[in-house]
Amino acid sequence: MPRARPGIDAYPLEFSGGGGEFFRVWIVNVLLTVVTFGFYTPFARRRTAQYFWGHTMVADSPLEFTAQQKKMVVGFLLLVVLYLAFKVAAETGQDTTVSLMMLAGAGFAPYFWGSAMRFRLNATRWRGVRLQFTATWPEVYFASWPLFIAALAWAGAAVAIDARVSPSMTPAQAKAAAGPVLIAVGFALLVTVVCLMRLEFNYKSLLVGKARIGGQPGRWKPVFGDFVKIWLATVGVFVGSVVLVAVLLVAVTGGLGSLLPRKAGLAAILIGIALFIAFVFLLFLVSGPARAYREARLHRLVWNNIGVSHVARFKCDLRVGGYVMLRVKNILLTLLTLGFYRPFALVSEYRMKVDSVTLHVKGGLDQLAGQLAREEQGLGDAIADAAGLDLVG
Repeated sequence: MPRARPGIDAYPLEFSGGGGEFFRVWIVNVLLTVVTFGFYTPFARRRTAQYFWGHTMVADSPLEFTAQQKKMVVGFLLLVVLYLAFKVAAETGQDTTVSLMMLAGAGFAPYFWGSAMRFRLNATRWRGVRLQFTATWPEVYFASWPLFIAALAWAGAAVAIDARVSPSMTPAQAKAAAGPVLIAVGFALLVTVVCLMRLEFNYKSLLVGKARIGGQPGRWKPVFGDFVKIWLATVGVFVGSVVLVAVLLVAVTGGLGSLLPRKAGLAAILIGIALFIAFVFLLFLVSGPARAYREARLHRLVWNNIGVSHVARFKCDLRVGGYVMLRVKNILLTLLTLGFYRPFALVSEYRMKVDSVTLHVKGGLDQLAGQLAREEQGLGDAIADAAGLDLVG
């Protein structure tokens, strides 16, 4: 194995799966999900997780996904029942019930997130050693404070709008109220964006800091300012993409307009429809590079600044530009193949991210694995399952 420096071994992570191989898993999942009207979803999720986990090699040993299918099915059915109850209440005009269900959903959102993280980490093993998520519910809810601030902002906006708008308003009054309404909505949107940034940082830091493998805690170094920089840069990429697409559309539209006679009739209508479809298609593509840019930057930031206690750390050399171009290519090919390129796209993006990460271990891998296994036996299963039901698979 390559040596990073004396006493520290470097182990590049590797994904050994292939697009053609995963396509067979994916197509079976899609067909069975359609045939069963969606009720095959938890089984499809488990098969997908087992494929990606099982082909992710960490120091020549694959990850294992050992989640119990029963828990995933129960969680899925519970979410279906809750969704149907909400739909029935909304369509039958039970406004009070809908409002109460929305408030309950906001209150339980941190619980769902914590349950999902506990379920996924507890279901992941490496060399027989299980990962654990040990955050307490007070810690999860405290980390979720941006969610509640955003909810309060929208509640305040709703109150402000209700005070300004009424069905009996005259056109002049409606015009006068438009400004304050826009200000209220804009303020709520701004608060929501800031809260989303903070919520993402809080959840990722809690996930890493409260993760355990064999009793060894995770180590987290990024600060909130790092996330803000990535979000601002993502906005810049999105605006740049929009400007580029707008310039191209103006150029194409102007060129076609000069070629057409003034009374083009049906040809002009058809070209107008085609341009509109192209505009919608390009709008979808415009968000692709920005989302890929943000995903790649976050991947680099996180994996370059986390570790396992003081015995292991990670380094990431993911090329952001290369990942963005891969995402654009995958979007185009997925659209051209009517979705059938999707499994190949998932595999290629996952492989690029996994292969960019290197694990650096202090003191030798066998020594670390043995230490982790011994410490996990000392903790026991009771600690890992202390939170009770894992509702989200």
